[in-house]
Formats: sequence, structure tokens, C-alpha cells
Amino acid sequence: MTTTPLTPGAPLRFGANYTPAKNWMHSWMSLDLDDVRRDFAGLAELGLDHVRIFPLWPVLQPNRTLIREEAVADVRAVVDVAAEFGMDAGVDVIQGHLSSFDFIPSWLFTWHDKNMFTHPLALSGQVALVESLGAALRDAGNFLGFTLGNETNQFSASVHPSPWPVTEAEAANWITTLLDAAERSAPGLDHVHSEYDAAWYLDGHGFTPALAARLGAMTTVHSWIFNGTAQRYGGRSAASDRHAEYMIEVSRAFQTDPARPVWLQEVGAPSNCLTPEQTPGFLEATVRSAARTENLWGVTWWCSHDVSRSLADYPELEYSLGLIENGGAAKPIGRRFAEIIPELRERRPAPERTLGIVIEVDGDDVPVSRAAMSPGGAIFQAWVDACDAGADAAFVTSTTAEDAAALAARGISDLVRPDLSVGVGSYSSNNTVVDEAAAPTPEVHA
Repeated sequence: MTTTPLTPGAPLRFGANYTPAKNWMHSWMSLDLDDVRRDFAGLAELGLDHVRIFPLWPVLQPNRTLIREEAVADVRAVVDVAAEFGMDAGVDVIQGHLSSFDFIPSWLFTWHDKNMFTHPLALSGQVALVESLGAALRDAGNFLGFTLGNETNQFSASVHPSPWPVTEAEAANWITTLLDAAERSAPGLDHVHSEYDAAWYLDGHGFTPALAARLGAMTTVHSWIFNGTAQRYGGRSAASDRHAEYMIEVSRAFQTDPARPVWLQEVGAPSNCLTPEQTPGFLEATVRSAARTENLWGVTWWCSHDVSRSLADYPELEYSLGLIENGGAAKPIGRRFAEIIPELRERRPAPERTLGIVIEVDGDDVPVSRAAMSPGGAIFQAWVDACDAGADAAFVTSTTAEDAAALAARGISDLVRPDLSVGVGSYSSNNTVVDEAAAPTPEVHA
């Protein structure tokens, strides 16, 4: 599936990843559209124009050959409710990894263990689910398109407790097979895939920057500063405030279509890196710096509503990431988002980026050292140094760096080649620690 260019003059998009205020994603087991309407009314009041929704895979497809019609109808109903409030909706299909929980149907693991990315039966089941949802959603006028699933590359990562490893070729086959199914069932829409930042920062990971930046209608970026950025540089440092911009610019080094849009699909203000007083300023700095990048489709904040304290076993930071309190009141961070959206919707010319930081790649365009791209690594530090010097830097691969015409097309006149033998990256996703001592007492609900 090829890139979908931005429509000339199209406004910048602003939305939220939808985390239902009542019962979180478990609300998909017994959907109440009145609850959804209350949630969406609050988001519309903030001026948001879209939501990204996450129906749970085991609810949709509890058996490989059983795709529940009721659950598919629920997805369509939520998309339709978004339309009632003037919002578009993107839908994640293979759900996936959410807030430190994995949602995998039982036909894929333990006694029935099948690598979801490579096993032919597992792949055929996922294709069927994409096609079923596509048939139900393709005529919804506010349906943006599918994301294959939320950060499903987590399931292939070496750090996962029970990984399904893949090669780059196997990851590419999984992505293209499901994108093709999305295009067949809901043609002409912006179907994409998403990865957590191991694709950019973890050496040996089968999902690579080239796959992220070349497959699907847009590149999606998920930016979290708990990955070592805030721990090393500080939560309100330039490195943290501009981390999303950094990832967007890194992604542009690997794209082959200069007009390819980038969607900052997930970014949030984690409480393990920021105080409550710091979060509005962090949001504003993050969104403003991202808005300066070329061909940005939009920003979708994580997340819409705080997780209820009645729900147990989430990492502490997950309870406070919302733009809106669990009870329905907009938080200071939500109000700040609403304040800056009207100004930023109208696109402004992106700054010239005459300085190019070189990312050394092998013959397959895989970075020689993804660790060097991670917080504290030589490539990351070169970006921080450029920020400190007041420069707006771009990134190019070492292949592009040898192509004078390609550099000239991007307006790059100066190159920095970081020494990969210095600077030690400190990448890890520090968002899965659960304080069991603070867990609430379980309640029984009829």
C-alpha cells in the first residue's frame, strides 16, 4: 500500500486515543453507547477532531473462525457516535498491547501457541478479522482507516516475557498482508501500522525504521519520554520536550517518498517523569515542536480519560495520563490542549533544516547501531547538541549522505557524522512497574 499525500492546505489534525472513562477498554465486553457519548462530548468540547479507538481482539475474535457480529457492530456504533460529535475515528484492529496489558485470544498462545506474525493459520485469522471490520466500516463517512494494531511489535521484542520473534522479512510480510486486506475491504482510506520505539532504538528488532517509514499510507510515531530520555536529560529538558520532533525527523531519514505524511499517533505526559504542574507545559512544548515538522498529518494525545482508581494492577502512571478526569472534568493538560489547537490548526512553513545528522546504515537500510539513536547514544546526543546550539537538524542515512542530489532536494548543506564508538544509549520502556501494595480491594459487580 502506497503513501497518501496530504491534501494541500489541509488543517493540522488534533485528537485523542480513546480510553473509556467507565471500565476502560473492558467496556467493549458490554458496550454502553450513552457512556461513549458522555466521553465524546467532553473531547469535542476540547476542540478535538478525531479519536483512535481500540476494540479488544479477544472480544472480537475469541476463536480463529468466530468473529462476533455483535462486537463488530459495536465498533461501527462507536464510530457512528464519533460522527455525532463531528469527529472522525481511526480503528486499531489487532488489539494488542495496551497500558502494559496484552490482549491475545486464547487460540494463539499456551497450548495453542502460534507465532501471530508467521504462522499461516494465525495470519489467515487476522486477515479475516480485518476484512470483517472493513466490510462493516467502509461506508462510514468519518472512518479514517485502520491501524493494524497498537504496538504489536511488542510481541516480537526480545524483552517480551513470551516473544514471537520475527525477521525483518517476516515482519514486512505480516504488515503488507494485513494492509492489503484492509485495502481490499475498505479501499481508499489511510491504513497504517504502528510500532513502539523498539523499532527505532533496539538493535536486532525485526520491525525496522525502513518498514515504519515506507509501508502504509503514513508513518506513525509513538513518542514516550520514559524510555530513558527523561531519566537521562530531565522531564522538561529540550531532549524531552522535543523527543517527538526527534522521532519524526528520524523517520524522515528512512522514507523514500518525500511527500509522505507522518502521524504523531501516540504521545503522552507520564507521571513517572513529570509532576502534575509540568504536564500542561510539556504538552504545549511537545505539540508546538511537532507542528514545526514537514508533512505532519496530526497529533493524537494519549489519552482521552484517566483510568479509574477502582481498576487494579496498572502501572501508576496509567491512572493519570488522561486529558479528562475519570469523572468527566477537563484537566489542566486538557485545557491547555484546547487553548493551543485553534492557533496550530493552520499550517505554517516548516523551518529550513540545513544541518543533517548521519545515521549509518547497512546495505538493507538497517541502522548499524539503533542503540546510538536511543537516549544518550551518539546520534541522539548530536540532536541534543544541535538543539542546544539553536539549530534545527534533520537526519539522513549514510546512503543518502553520499547522494548530492538527494541532499540538495532536502536543503541540507552541512553534515554531522556522529562517532558511534562514543555515547552509550540507555533505552528501556519504563512503564510496566506495578505497585502491588497500592492495589485496590477487588469488588464484586452483579
